[in-house]
Amino acid sequence: MQVVVGRVAKAHGIRGELAVDVRTDSPEERFAEGAVLTGQARDGSTTRLTVAAARWHSGRLLMRFAEVPDRTVAEELRGVLLLGDTDDLPPIEDPDEFYDHELEGLRAELIDGTVVGTVREVVHSPGGELLSLDREGREVLVPFVRAIVPQVDVAGGRVVLDPPEGLLDV
Repeated sequence: MQVVVGRVAKAHGIRGELAVDVRTDSPEERFAEGAVLTGQARDGSTTRLTVAAARWHSGRLLMRFAEVPDRTVAEELRGVLLLGDTDDLPPIEDPDEFYDHELEGLRAELIDGTVVGTVREVVHSPGGELLSLDREGREVLVPFVRAIVPQVDVAGGRVVLDPPEGLLDV
């Protein structure tokens, strides 16, 4: 399985460097020289990308890939998602932390066991993480905080919700 670890924001300079928006907690490992990523374009097509170099510049990661020799090729990669294998992820030591892909697809239920939907995805917003639930074909956003999501049971395939009144109304 693959997960998004970054997104190409734009070309940088004339030698094929790319500015990348990082979407991983371990960029040193994911973007190490020699690491192989999959680039996925908006149309779904993919390409193999081998990290040739990565450096931080003004708070943004600048990367070079062996397959990107110049700015012309780099410009074509704008908006491409960078995917890495979940098998390469280090184990999480903290029982209260999860990888996004572990939560996607889990059944969402209330404390009394009533099923209210399925987790579509984890949305990362400036205010914090939100669980996007599929509730009868509609999206409901639930703040991913202990007060509202008191239990996550990945092995059991569920998240337990204790929402304030009106949160799940569609």
